[in-house]
Amino acid sequence: MPELHDLTIHEAHDLLRTKKVSSVELTRAVLERIRKVEPRVRAFVTVTEEQALQDAHAADQRIVRGDIAPLTGIPMQLKDVLNTKDIRTTCSSKMLEDYVPVYDATVVTKLKTQSPVLLGKGNMDEFAMGSSTENSAFHPTHNPWDLTRVPGGSSGGSAAAVAAGEAFFSLGSDTGGSIRQPAALCGVTGIKPTYGRVSRYGLIAFASSLDQIGPLTKDVEDCAMVLSAIAGHDTNDSTSISNTVPDYRKSLTQDVRGLRLGVPKEYFGEGFEPGVEQAVHKAIDTFRHLGAQVEECSLPLTKYGLPVYYIIAPSECSANLARFDGVKYGHQYKGQGTMWDVMEMSRREGFGPEVRRRIMLGSYALSAGYYDAYYLKAMKVRTLIRQEFEEAFKRYDAIITPTTPSIAFKLGEKTADPVAMYKSDICTIPINIAGIPCISIPCGFSDGMPVGMQVMSKALGEETIFRVAHAYQQATDWHKRRATL
Repeated sequence: MPELHDLTIHEAHDLLRTKKVSSVELTRAVLERIRKVEPRVRAFVTVTEEQALQDAHAADQRIVRGDIAPLTGIPMQLKDVLNTKDIRTTCSSKMLEDYVPVYDATVVTKLKTQSPVLLGKGNMDEFAMGSSTENSAFHPTHNPWDLTRVPGGSSGGSAAAVAAGEAFFSLGSDTGGSIRQPAALCGVTGIKPTYGRVSRYGLIAFASSLDQIGPLTKDVEDCAMVLSAIAGHDTNDSTSISNTVPDYRKSLTQDVRGLRLGVPKEYFGEGFEPGVEQAVHKAIDTFRHLGAQVEECSLPLTKYGLPVYYIIAPSECSANLARFDGVKYGHQYKGQGTMWDVMEMSRREGFGPEVRRRIMLGSYALSAGYYDAYYLKAMKVRTLIRQEFEEAFKRYDAIITPTTPSIAFKLGEKTADPVAMYKSDICTIPINIAGIPCISIPCGFSDGMPVGMQVMSKALGEETIFRVAHAYQQATDWHKRRATL
């Protein structure tokens, strides 16, 4: 049997259910793993060891009563963008370094009904703005497969924690690929659900029309278990979808024979590393062997995804982050000056360079005389991109693409070139613009580093995505590989 920290959620659940192991034993094993590898990986902003052991004891008492849910007693991490009552929530920013929320995010409330174990809060790019977790105000996170490389971002701490065995699962947020890109670079599984499928209440907003919360796990079955727990309507979120949440694990029993899978040619070619393309093409061949109907297709508006995103997201960010002014809460400048001076200096000191860059881009795009030329035009193109996907899904059950154009790059390699960094999300951004669900799963290695593959489907098509992704994982073992630390 693998070490306890290397188990999947469903494997650990079976051991807990049959009382072969206790939640306290699981939790102590993972806390020991954190003590051993965290100084090198640095996936956490805050480790809540005392809270974790309290949660584990409570979970064991629940199990003794015969009341065990799928996530009862399972040690987890939460990205530090999700409000946790009485536990520091920083967004990896000096602006919120000492912020302790008075309420839980809805996803946290939903999880608590199942009594999992909170290990702590995951490191991230500041306010979820970045693709490498190098924009954290506290420290960069390192990729467990190669500590000289980035884990991806902005949920890099979440992906690294799962890959390093420091948590059985983590919740991340995905605005332009921030769950799927780090999942790919760290060799784990991560899903961005349909926009509105999971409540955003208590998620500290970056771009409200794009943000979505989702799980990062070791495999597809675990992903289905966690999404079933956190999805559902929430009256506190006006964009929340009211559709009934299915038991996503039930969709894992089917094969892919007869399913129609599209492979858009725009997601291959110039700018993509050959090793990434080769791994994804081999994965596509696996689907053919499994009986799926695979054919090349075209999504010509894909090339507009990046420019559209970098108008809409900064515009919404400039509005959302206006609330952090050093008056009500957050970092406050301690020097002398007028109210406006204090506000300006609080924001200058509290926000890092990437956040300031995006606020300025967004403020410019929304300013008088430029709104129609930039923001309004971007919203029109967004509609066209959404319509293009809708048309594609009339023909295909799912679409397959690489998750990233390259494997994890070296720490510091792209920090001086924001545009090169932005291009890391070229495969993931169109999915957020369209609001559709998409999962990233491991599909091979290139130069010893993990490669990820995306499976996407129409809005509320998570069951199809899980069916396709699980069938692939049943036929391969990439998801079973573990980083050696």
